[in-house]
Amino acid sequence: MSRTVLVLVLFISWTLLLLILMEAVRSYRVLTGRSRSNEFDPANSNLSAFMQRLARAHANCLEGLPVFGGLLLAALATGLAEVTDPLAPWLLAARIIQSSIHVASTSILAVNARFAAFAVQMAIAVYWAWALLVR
Repeated sequence: MSRTVLVLVLFISWTLLLLILMEAVRSYRVLTGRSRSNEFDPANSNLSAFMQRLARAHANCLEGLPVFGGLLLAALATGLAEVTDPLAPWLLAARIIQSSIHVASTSILAVNARFAAFAVQMAIAVYWAWALLVR
């Protein structure tokens, strides 16, 4: 399996893990009577700050998947995984770092670090798009 395929599957798995964590907390709240099943909104705005950050971290993964996943799929579909393979693990690491920081804190330092991790992903994506187009 190429790194490109592995990273695509792991990116999707990371997104799924954040969703499972969010739904586990929501289920716990319903089962313990702390919330009714019909009172959750998509942003968790009526829940803790942690749950709101978790919802945004998950949404960020969903928002990035068409761009990052699309480039990974384009490389695979065109037989150009050698373009994406070297940086694919770095893209995934930056995404996991971004999500983890997002869930952990909204301090100025955390927001700046989160943006830096996102900037790494954007730089990798721009490079991939350019490299795939010129081949």
